[in-house]
Amino acid sequence: MDLLNYAFMQRALLAAVLVGITAPAVGIYLVQRRQALMGDGIGHVAMTGVGLGFLLSTSPVWMATAVSILGAVLMELIRWYGRTRGDIALAMLFYGGMAGGVMFINLAPGGSNANLTSYLFGSLSTVSQSDVTAICLLAAFVVLVTLGLRRQLFAVSQDEEFARVTGLPVRALNLLTAVTAAVTVTVAMRVVGLLLVSALMVVPVAAAQQLSRSFAATFAIAVAIGVSVTIGGTVTSYYQDVPPGATIVLLTIAAFIALTVLATPLARRRARALAAARPVGDPAECAIPATRAAGDGAGA
Repeated sequence: MDLLNYAFMQRALLAAVLVGITAPAVGIYLVQRRQALMGDGIGHVAMTGVGLGFLLSTSPVWMATAVSILGAVLMELIRWYGRTRGDIALAMLFYGGMAGGVMFINLAPGGSNANLTSYLFGSLSTVSQSDVTAICLLAAFVVLVTLGLRRQLFAVSQDEEFARVTGLPVRALNLLTAVTAAVTVTVAMRVVGLLLVSALMVVPVAAAQQLSRSFAATFAIAVAIGVSVTIGGTVTSYYQDVPPGATIVLLTIAAFIALTVLATPLARRRARALAAARPVGDPAECAIPATRAAGDGAGA
């Protein structure tokens, strides 16, 4: 493949693989917690970090990481204490983050909104060696957290009250999940873009749930889908000269649709098998409805 002869494509493909691993790895916990759009909110906040990076002539990736972590912690605090008007506070945080990014980058010497484009929608040619180094370090942190603490994070994601009764530090684990999501957003912004990263965190997980009932299998399938679509989107972007972020997201949605179509007859066949295995003498109310059986096949 001739694209591997170019250093910028080597960097882009490496970044794409890391994004394909980290985004679904964090996304599976967000989906379990019913916080699928958290990545989108963090992406808005991260724009302020990118703008500050240009204004202060520092690395936009590291600055976006710091601001995203701060924003994620604030979001989690609002979730804890702002139950009555928390949605308004979150809206101000999200839109303030976007407005701050635009303002700071325009105040930067030689800055303009055009500088934000590669961070908003992803760009292959602008992934520098320093970006790759930052992405590798941040991705290593994400993988260590999502795999090393998978049992604890899953327990908290499923039922906070039960996890608290068992002695788990629920608030600390919630904060860690939020911080890990923030780090993932900054890992992905150079490839997918801040405005599209949430799709890569959520859709591969939803696609994997069409085929698997267990958490471990869903995790593995989601990561496999994430790596496949990020590599496929990056290669397609190079040959067809199309935006990488949009291409990756469209491929992810296509994978979800394909797996949904494939899973539907499998779920029906499983439902028929369960119905056939039911003893003849069982009362009718013991039967498993086909719709529920199909829904169970989509669970993690």
